[in-house]
Amino acid sequence: MGTELGWAPPEESAEAPLHAAATDPAPDPGPSVLHDCADAEAYVASVCFKHGPPRLVGVELEWLLHRPLAPLVPTDAAALTAALGPHAPTTMNPASPASPLPEGSEVTVEPGGQLELASKPFPDLARLTAAVSADTAVLHDRVAAVGLAPLDRAADPVRPPVRLLDVPRYRAMEQAFDRVGPYGRSSMCATAAVQVGLDAGETTAVGGRWAALHAVGPVLLAAFANSPDLHGRRTGWKSARWASWLRADPTRTAPPAIADVADTDPAAAWARRVLHSPVLCVREGTDRWIVPDGLTFADWIRGAPGLRRPTVDDLDYHVSTLFPPVRPRGHLEVRYVDAQPGRRWALPVAVLAGLLSDPAVTDRVRDVCEPAAGRWVSGARHGLADRVLARAAASVFELARDRQPALGSPGWVVDDLDDMIERQVLRGRCPADDPEPS
Repeated sequence: MGTELGWAPPEESAEAPLHAAATDPAPDPGPSVLHDCADAEAYVASVCFKHGPPRLVGVELEWLLHRPLAPLVPTDAAALTAALGPHAPTTMNPASPASPLPEGSEVTVEPGGQLELASKPFPDLARLTAAVSADTAVLHDRVAAVGLAPLDRAADPVRPPVRLLDVPRYRAMEQAFDRVGPYGRSSMCATAAVQVGLDAGETTAVGGRWAALHAVGPVLLAAFANSPDLHGRRTGWKSARWASWLRADPTRTAPPAIADVADTDPAAAWARRVLHSPVLCVREGTDRWIVPDGLTFADWIRGAPGLRRPTVDDLDYHVSTLFPPVRPRGHLEVRYVDAQPGRRWALPVAVLAGLLSDPAVTDRVRDVCEPAAGRWVSGARHGLADRVLARAAASVFELARDRQPALGSPGWVVDDLDDMIERQVLRGRCPADDPEPS
């Protein structure tokens, strides 16, 4: 991890989100069987980038849960299921479909028992923050009833990574990650993030928005780094969460090569990555899944001994097993921000929405962040102690702050953003530099 990581496809050879349903049935091998890599790439490019006016913003919030009076005690699956009641996902309660929270957010549970809230998309920050704040309060009240509370950090500082959910998808992920090293288990079971969803934008603007989100990625990763401790030790990283994900399986998780980000056709570059990434699993029945070693999706299309032919449904599922810093899912899903303490989950949402709210601002972001290009590892390790990232952050946050009135940001979001800029960003600090909350 001492060098900057990138991703490039191998030479040619002769989150559904992370919270999948408990059964994830095998696809029906009908007329959707894939026989040609070019057709598969064209399909990925067409479905992963949806063009149109950028109108909506959404967020997925993850929280690690702990027992404040017994921090070493693992989360109890039965108690958590009971606490969530009608909102418990099918991964926890297959017999009962989950109901959304009062403001429409969906609840899921990650492999290690992390709680996730996925909002509906909204046309402005005022409605998004109001809805998510209300649903968050309901969710946290429910888990508090069984003695659980959200951690203010993005990585579990004391407990080992233990998978709570025993479902085929997570068993397959664990098996695939274990081939690489121990980091996959930590990523799956002991980390939490703020994931911001933004429209891809008009056809002519997609490349600029895609490039800007990657250009500003190391800067915001550093500014919001909030996970210095993991599994009972000080890691030496400001974002141990991102360090774990980078090392879990770089073919799935690493940032794209800078040249691919600058590609004038990001959909085509993304489709190439998808086809040349390893297949996590081949779903057979409801519980007998094969976890191939080193088989790319392109190899599978060309014909893999002992395996059936892949289908379009398999390709859709394969895309859901890739976890890069920005994942196109029709909209653009930003995955590089650590979970934030308390209501400060709203700050990365406000910053990203502001930076992409005006084409001139988006172009300026790319210019400001050019000196910081590719500094993902330094951002995760050093936070804003990296002076290159700190200089870029000062300009980026000023740009984002200036756009808040046009976005209709609530006063409390603006106040919190001003506080973060003054107390952290302009002083070269990030949340990981703050003392552990008592």
